[in-house]
Amino acid sequence: MTGPQPGERRQVVLEEAPSLGGLYARAAAGAVGRALARRLPAPLGGGRRGGEPVLPAVEHVVEGVRVDPAGHEAFCRTVGAPLREGPRGPEAFSGHLHALAFPVAMSVLTRPDFPLPVLGMVHLANEVEHRGVVVVGEELTVTARAERLRPHRAGAQVDVVARLAREDGGTVWTGHSTYLAKGARVPGTAEDRPRREFVPPAPTGTWRLAAGTGRDYAAVSGDWNPIHLSGPSARALGMPGAIAHGMYCASRALAGVAVPAGTAFRWTVEFAAPVPLPGTVAVAVADDGRGPGWRRSDWAGWDPRRRRPHFTGTVERLGP
Repeated sequence: MTGPQPGERRQVVLEEAPSLGGLYARAAAGAVGRALARRLPAPLGGGRRGGEPVLPAVEHVVEGVRVDPAGHEAFCRTVGAPLREGPRGPEAFSGHLHALAFPVAMSVLTRPDFPLPVLGMVHLANEVEHRGVVVVGEELTVTARAERLRPHRAGAQVDVVARLAREDGGTVWTGHSTYLAKGARVPGTAEDRPRREFVPPAPTGTWRLAAGTGRDYAAVSGDWNPIHLSGPSARALGMPGAIAHGMYCASRALAGVAVPAGTAFRWTVEFAAPVPLPGTVAVAVADDGRGPGWRRSDWAGWDPRRRRPHFTGTVERLGP
């Protein structure tokens, strides 16, 4: 039997979606191992070819992942998303589907042969295509892989692609998440992307986030990353204090867009300065009209005192 050919990926089928708590513990152990490796004459572990870091040529798969009604409702309540009723039943919120796929994506990032440190990674951006209606209670197959390892002016960046599909193989949701490993080095030249000047639009709302916002989101998403939970746990990882989950902010902004039921759509978000906890965020969600004629919405969140952006994004209809 031959192994995967160049460009192909080996499928690794997991029995169930892993616990994020266990994955973060694995990531912490990996960080200790890397620290020890830096003191030794030769590197430990895999993830390199010819001295250059490489991504594992695998795709992790978990079948039968259910959109649990109680978990979905709790998530929507936490981020303020309305429960939408479609022709086939209640439709799953796109932000919750990201949370459903995230443990499988993290299982790729915490593999022993993944070449970048996971703890301390910075979430840069997301692009999601929500192409098919997912009904609450439905079971899906989740796949995840890492791709496009490339240089960044502050380190190395990588994309993690997660896909949700029905039993017949039809993809209903695909998410690309981009992360930055600060200080990591990979060959090549970083793309020089000029920073656009941010001019705060007229706000349509204000978020006043309590110190426990990160713990509230972790309870419904399973994402117990220490940088979001408390000041001491964040400072232990080099942060000045606790910050809000990027996907909490994205999901809460998405919840403010009245995407009509049954609509295929794409949404994007780019993260700039983190949102400190506790903190206040000015928010603007603007669109070209509600209801069946809806085509596109833009959103932004920023520090109302310093007028610097926390995140910006768009939501737009796919197809006619």
